Parts: sequence; C-alpha cells; structure tokens
Amino acid sequence: MAQQSTPVRTARLGRAPGPEPTAVSGVVLLLPGGEELSERRPSPLLANASVRALSRRLARAGRADGLVTHVVHYRCRGWNGSEAHLAHDATWAADEVVRRYGDVSVCLAGVGMGGRAALRAGGHEAVNSVVALAPWLPEEDVAAPPEPVKQLVGRRVLVVHGTHDERTDPELSFRLAARAKKANRDVCRFEVHADGHGLRQYRDEVLALAEDFVMGALFGRPLSRPVEDALAAPPPLGLRMPLASGFGRSLRR
Repeated sequence: MAQQSTPVRTARLGRAPGPEPTAVSGVVLLLPGGEELSERRPSPLLANASVRALSRRLARAGRADGLVTHVVHYRCRGWNGSEAHLAHDATWAADEVVRRYGDVSVCLAGVGMGGRAALRAGGHEAVNSVVALAPWLPEEDVAAPPEPVKQLVGRRVLVVHGTHDERTDPELSFRLAARAKKANRDVCRFEVHADGHGLRQYRDEVLALAEDFVMGALFGRPLSRPVEDALAAPPPLGLRMPLASGFGRSLRR
C-alpha cells in the first residue's frame, strides 16, 4: 500500500475586513505573535484581539484612500531559530500582495514575535513602512550576529513598547531602534509608560498612533506633531518618546 505524503503547509492571507475598495492603492499586512520554537500549526486564536482591532481600524481609516488590510496566517507558530519561519511567511505575504494588487505600497505591522517578523521582512521591495508593537527580540549574544537592520533603510519604522513589558524586553527594542536609526533617520520609537506586553492600558492611544503613522507612510497624510518630533529628534530622544495619555483624541499640529 502506497504511503500518503504529508500535505505541505502554506501561509495564507486572512479575509480583508469590510468592503474592498474599487481600486487598491495600499495594503497593511498584520503579523500576529508567535512562539520562539514550535512546529505546531497556529491556533485560529493566534491572531489576537489587538491585531484584529488594528486591522479593522486601519481598514476604516484608509478605505477612501484605497487601503486593504489582511491578517497573515502562518504555516507554523514558531520562529524556529535560523529557519525564521514567521519572517519568511511575512515575505511570502508581501509577494502575494504584489501578485493580487500589483504595484502598491505595503506596510508590515506586527505584534510580539510578529513585530520581529515585520522588522526582518521589511526589506521587501514593496514594503515602505514597518510597525512593530512590543516586538520580541532575542537576547544579545556576543557569539551571534546582532538582529539585522540594514534592510530597513528607505523605510519608515515605528516601534512601540510598554516600559513594564515582562515578556519582551523593551531595552532590546530600544537598542535595535538605535542601530537602525544610524542607517535610517526615518525610525522612531514610543514608550508606553507603566504598560505591559499587551499594551492594554493605553490601547486606544496605541491604535491611534499606529493609524497616524500608517496613513502618513502609505498615503502621505500629515503626521501628528509627536510623530514628526520623534522622527526628527536625534537618539535617544526620538527613540524614547513617551506616548501621551489621550493621544489621538485631538491630533493638532
């Protein structure tokens, strides 16, 4: 009896929320969190509430400009060392956007391990911006090469991290942002004081910040003054920018 082969897992794009614009001119790919090591198939719940909330918010904010958002469903839930599965799936997703929609600008927006995937895959030729929320980054090891940043040259990059995050070290995202800023001035990082990994305490402010940044990066909308200041400020000021309580309620320049 012939032995059946195991089906090859493939990544896929989730269904875009809401009605699709008549003409698509920009796409945001939402990258959920994952695990450091795991070959298991992702749970349907892996695309956590914050990712789905950001997807819906951006879709509403950018629909008139031709924006579509998709959550990326990974092949497996683990980064898995040098295999970097989540980063490869993010790159595949950017390729799939080009295949579906043609020459459009892409923003990669990830949470936790998805934030690392967004940063690593940011060098894709269709990507013009990256958002990393509480990104999981490996501990620095003198025997191993540092997390790469050269692929981010020419992209606008936003990193957001809670100062009380006990799952992903905010100091590691600061150090990566500092290295990236040396090669690319369009890097900024906001700190959410006293918030944890889920950024739940200031969820509305974080979503408003991401919306402000993405709409500016993809469609050239004017950025809020705090984002402009963070991009323009030299390190460490622009990389330790505090996210003010109430951000987004009245974005005045």
